[in-house]
Amino acid sequence: MDTSGSSLLKRSLSKSIYYIVCIVIAIVMFLPFYWSVLTSLKPDEEIFAMPIRWFPSHLTLEHYRKAFTTVPFALYFWNSLVLAVAGVLANLFFGSISGYAFAKLNFKLNKPIFRVLLAAMMIPGIVTMIPTVYVMRHIPLFGGNDIFGSGGNGLMNSFWGIILPGASGTFAVFFMRQFFLTLPSDMMEMARIEGCGEFKIFWRIYLPLTKPALATLSIFTFQAGWNSFLWPMIVLNDPEKATIQMGLQAFSYNFQTDYGPMMAGALVAILPILVLFLALQRYFVQGIAFSGIKG
Repeated sequence: MDTSGSSLLKRSLSKSIYYIVCIVIAIVMFLPFYWSVLTSLKPDEEIFAMPIRWFPSHLTLEHYRKAFTTVPFALYFWNSLVLAVAGVLANLFFGSISGYAFAKLNFKLNKPIFRVLLAAMMIPGIVTMIPTVYVMRHIPLFGGNDIFGSGGNGLMNSFWGIILPGASGTFAVFFMRQFFLTLPSDMMEMARIEGCGEFKIFWRIYLPLTKPALATLSIFTFQAGWNSFLWPMIVLNDPEKATIQMGLQAFSYNFQTDYGPMMAGALVAILPILVLFLALQRYFVQGIAFSGIKG
């Protein structure tokens, strides 16, 4: 009886410690977000007040007004939205059709090409950045270039220079292939017997079954495109084409940072990602689970 009571006490104690540790970790992870919200709503004189004021004396929306009036923040928001949505659409289409080909079509170089694709995933993006800039600048017949890729700027300083390099990401192809492998091949054989073409089989039969994977890939791709900073900074020179991440740097000048408007702008910047995740969250876990079932 004493042994049973002691065992129950140990389980209760370990469970209590577990929940306490989880609560502490959750609070630590939540604090930066809370501080950002607080900074965006505090008066200027209270942002760096000592001791730290965890609750401001009064709330103000002045920083949000300043964020949208100091720079054309709404234009930057729209530019980022266009680029992110275009990147999602391109990645979903090319990633899914390539993943379908690797998963369901038996062609001679299927496995060797896929191994090359996996190897490409291990190469850091910063390594390929200079070659990509060269290709974008010297692409023939675009941006004033002649047939040899000389004389103009190619796709530099255009949205296409942002969209095309990531139109079919290696991760998107890999992710969609893994999901297509979980789908039975019987439907494909029956459709071929009925006379369906390969693209029709992909578009009408298999693609509608990949909604969880498409939703998950949409979140990843949108987040990557929306938060991209370095590549748009290199490609886009026209202030009218700047993205929201580039716009946030306008609040750092003369070795000083205007933290109030910057935090306000950063919080506005995370809203689309938050809305997208809330809209697609029911597919998110399902897509992650199914894509890793079969290798």
